[in-house]
Amino acid sequence: MMKYKFALQEVETKIKILQEEFQLLHDYNPIEHTKSRLKSPESIFKKLMRKGGANSLSDIKYIIKDIAGIRITCSFISDIYRISEMLQSQSDLKILSVKDYIQNPKPNGYKSLHILAEVPVFMSDHEESMCVEIQIRTIAMDFWASLEHKIFYKCNETVPDRLIADLKKAADTAFDLDTTMEQLHNEMEEIKLAHQSDAKEDFQLLIDNEKFRIPENLLKLVSKIE
Repeated sequence: MMKYKFALQEVETKIKILQEEFQLLHDYNPIEHTKSRLKSPESIFKKLMRKGGANSLSDIKYIIKDIAGIRITCSFISDIYRISEMLQSQSDLKILSVKDYIQNPKPNGYKSLHILAEVPVFMSDHEESMCVEIQIRTIAMDFWASLEHKIFYKCNETVPDRLIADLKKAADTAFDLDTTMEQLHNEMEEIKLAHQSDAKEDFQLLIDNEKFRIPENLLKLVSKIE
């Protein structure tokens, strides 16, 4: 469990770096918040029994892949894939699988992007790769998933068909909201870029006859250094 904890800390550090880089270079943070968790020994044991048990303690690592998990909540659907691409491109992460439940939702309406990755953990006397499940979803997807979990938990996983249909309908409504907000976001970005190109006070770099706007946060940082 200590090694899984260290693996989570490694991923959390990566995400924090991405957040700060985006905020500095793009004046925008695609990540709303993150939440990490380690499965409890009781939860691990129950899942192990459902999968047929294990012959040794070390077998658990290869049977259960989601002992360590981290959830990244984004503002928009496009942010999900942007964060996913950046994480998958990191050389020290070994991607085991990617499951896109946004393009292919679960029957109950669940939507999220799941990445299963091995993270190198450097101990005092050896290096070991630990598995971490990374879930990336929007605020609306996270809201729906959290309430769906509470409903199933209280009903002891025996939910009437009518309620299941209503949950699926709610998931579709949440996705419609995501799609609408994505469209509004894109339109506002176009308006923002148009205003920026017209603003006289904008600082720009000219490289090979192509203009590049210098982010305001980067200008502030440079001015502080000077």
